[in-house]
Order: sequence, then structure tokens, then C-alpha cells
Amino acid sequence: MIGGSTAQVELDRLHPWAESAAPIAADERLARIAKAQALADGIGAQALLVNAGASLRYFSAVPWGQSERLVAMLLLPGREPIIICPHFEIGTLEADLAIAADIRSWQEDEDPVALVVDALAEAGVRTVAVDPELPFHFAERLRAATSAVLVDATPIISGCRMVKSAAELALMQQAKAMTLSVHAAAARILRPGIRASEVTRFIDEAHRRQGAKGSSFCIVQFGEATAYPHGLPGDRALEEGQLVLIDTGCTIQGYHSDITRTYAFGAVDDQARDIWALEKAAQQAAFDAVVPGAPCESVDAAARAVLEKAGLGPDYRLPGLPHRTGHGIGLSIHEPAYLVRGDKTPLAPGMCFSNEPMIVVPQRFGIRLEDHFHVTESGAQWFTQPQVAIDRPFAE
Repeated sequence: MIGGSTAQVELDRLHPWAESAAPIAADERLARIAKAQALADGIGAQALLVNAGASLRYFSAVPWGQSERLVAMLLLPGREPIIICPHFEIGTLEADLAIAADIRSWQEDEDPVALVVDALAEAGVRTVAVDPELPFHFAERLRAATSAVLVDATPIISGCRMVKSAAELALMQQAKAMTLSVHAAAARILRPGIRASEVTRFIDEAHRRQGAKGSSFCIVQFGEATAYPHGLPGDRALEEGQLVLIDTGCTIQGYHSDITRTYAFGAVDDQARDIWALEKAAQQAAFDAVVPGAPCESVDAAARAVLEKAGLGPDYRLPGLPHRTGHGIGLSIHEPAYLVRGDKTPLAPGMCFSNEPMIVVPQRFGIRLEDHFHVTESGAQWFTQPQVAIDRPFAE
């Protein structure tokens, strides 16, 4: 499972994913819009303004990221969604849009906020819910130019995006299965002296061979560098007797994977083995604590209880767990809700989370096992099978 192969041999084994998940249907996007409008009505807002980024993609399929140019969608009751975009981008927008929309464009020397203000006035909007991802300067210009009251749209957007549909779960399952396959291939190419950058390049190409657009991110760390949750700068070479930590993912139609494996390259000492076993137990305790209706923070508490019983921590003290146990995932790699003390969001079927209660032993090593689960009616279900042992990274 670890070492013994080459990058070329492993790449030649990889092929485009055989059973691709279906894209999100237009009817599902319309249902999302209807739910958003109902949630907006529930907080007394007559309109919802969604900025470019993951939420715009969620409702419209437009995959554009945020930039200095305003691109946004305005939802008004009983009307087609209004899309605000630069005039020169209309052709691309029409190619990406999966729903019918009223496109209102602006030229480079015009103020796009004026288009939003005019639309709000036309509809007699008194309160508009604004995407928290809308840049501050656009929100302030809108506040100054309209008589409508601006309120936070987080309850609306999170209320829609936190619970995934069957189609979303299928896309996420594909992304995670692909990344786990890449992880297994990466473990097989390891050898003494291989550099982290070489492994990173391999992982990117391996994701491409399976049909992703490369890695969405990649962290490869050896030895002491594993003690830093997001690694250290530099390009280290692998040595016998070191721990390997690889954290990577890809996207399928915008939906993310994000999986971490930590394992031994050669013989490691008893402390590393004991901490690995404790990490495994904490990850399982978090999984077992998932109960629909329970607060998200209860999952974090379950993982920490395992560590504190073993004398680690408490809280964020090291040696111990320096960050939350997990995060929501979907069209954003980190999104609400969060498995952390203070997040009292009730767990509900369809919510998706990472489970990664990393243990750090300062200046020695860190061990993070990260797999994802979705909440079901009866508990939790893994997307990918967790690591088997410190020297067996993948279930057989």
C-alpha cells in the first residue's frame, strides 16, 4: 500500500470516472429559488441579493467567482430572477445559466449598483436580504442609494445550502471517491528522497486523469512539518521513519472533496502509533455522536472527550486538538454549519461534514485523519471509509 510503484505506472492505471453523477437539474434549482423566497419572506424581506460565487452557482449554475465587477442575482417574489452582469459578459452568462432570467447589464463606465436600486424600486421592496459574501463597498453603496433596509441573508442562504439533496450527495460521493483513489495511488509512489512538490504534481495529474480539473488544493507534509495543520513552507524530501500527511481534494460540478491521510513511511516510534490510535478513536467518537436534532457542537465535544481522557488538551491546548472537529462542505470547501463548541445548529438529514479531530504534538508531529459523512435519519453515513491503521492507509 505504501511505496513500490512509480508515478507513471500509477497514472497509467487511472482513467475517467466510469459512472459520473448527474448534474443538478433545472427543476431542482427552481425549487431552491422557491425555498429561498419562502425563507426571505419568513424574515420579512421582499428580495434576496446573491453575489457571484458558490451561492450564485447554487441557484443558477453560473460558476463565476467574485471579482471587482458586480455580478449578482436579485430574487423578487413572483418574478423571474434578475441577473446583473457586465454587458461584455452576456454571452458567457447565457451559456452558463441553467434557469430563465431577466439579464440586466452595465457598461464599464456605468454604476452596476444603480441597476439593483432601480429593480428594488420597481418592485416596491422595503427590505432586501443581502448575501454576506457581497463585498462591503457594494453593500454600502447600495445602502446609500436605496430606501430599502438591508438585512443579513445568512439564514436564507445557509437555510438552503446546508441540507443537501440526493443529487448533491451523489456529486459529492463521486468527488470523494475520486480523491480517495488518488490518495491510494500517491501512497504507492512514495520512496526515500521524493520531494513534496513531486507528490503534489502527481496528485494534481491523477485527479485530472479521472476527469476532475486537477486538485482544488493539496498539502503534502513529511516528518515534523505534519505538526502544522496547514503545513510549513519549503519542499522537503521524504526520509525513512517519517510520518506522511497528505490532505487534498477536487471538485465535481463545483462540489468538493477534502480527505486527509496520515501514515508511517517505514518504522515510527510508539508515541506516533499511540497518538495515531487516539486520533482514530476520536474520529470514530465524533461519528458515533451524530444524532439528528443534536447540536453540531456535541460532535466536537465527543471527539474532545476522548482526547481529554487520554490527558491531551483540554480545549485547544497542545498536545491536543488545535482546531474544530469538522466543517460543513458542499459548493464551498468550508461552509456552515461547523462541528465546534458554540455552534448549536441542530444536525439534520442531508447535512455534510468533515470529521478531522487532528492531534498535534508540537515540534514532533501531527496526525489528522479526515473523512466526510452526511447525516441520515438514524445517524451518520461515511462517504469514504476511514483509514485502517497507521501502516495501512486504505480499507481493502
